[in-house]
Amino acid sequence: NFIFIQKEETKYVMPYKNLEEYNIEVTKDIKERYKNIIEDLGEDTSRDGLIKTPERAAKAMQFLTQGYDQDPVEILTGAMFKESYNEMVIVKDIELYSLCEHHILPFFGKAHIAYIPNGHIVGLSKIPRIVDVFARRLQVQERLTEQILDCINNTLKPKGVAVVIEASHMCMMMRGVQKQNSVTTTSGFKGAFKNIETRTEFLKLISEKLS
Repeated sequence: NFIFIQKEETKYVMPYKNLEEYNIEVTKDIKERYKNIIEDLGEDTSRDGLIKTPERAAKAMQFLTQGYDQDPVEILTGAMFKESYNEMVIVKDIELYSLCEHHILPFFGKAHIAYIPNGHIVGLSKIPRIVDVFARRLQVQERLTEQILDCINNTLKPKGVAVVIEASHMCMMMRGVQKQNSVTTTSGFKGAFKNIETRTEFLKLISEKLS
């Protein structure tokens, strides 16, 4: 007689690995600068809660400004497809996080983007990526709006492009006037969206909630 013993499978669990990569020399330099700033503010960087803070802050700042190392045109051209569709394409409620260049404090909100194809469409995921590329830099909302608008217009060469950004700015909420409920809206329109009827249709569609 044979006795069959079923061995329980042992699953190998991969250890946690942080996939973010940073330039060692740049990180070291920024880390030292943050350490000096924290000490100048009167804190003790040798205490438990702050020992690793300068390095964390150095990596966080590099992550939040990684858009400088990314090419938005390459992102768009890598997913352009010939297509005869020529009606409005809208990607709305795109989450947006950026840093105000005046105080290096966050501003955040949503971007709404539309374009009317002129022989080419682009993979829908690329539009939010374009927003991230320009948002992950030191910015002002007005320039961010223009950069997204110009990039899509110059690369896709559509019949028209529209961009609306709604954002809350921590520099207004935490300091200065300290107005917690204020929202800043910026917009840009090119081509067919200069037409009042087309623009009105776009603004109506981004303000409506789909059922």
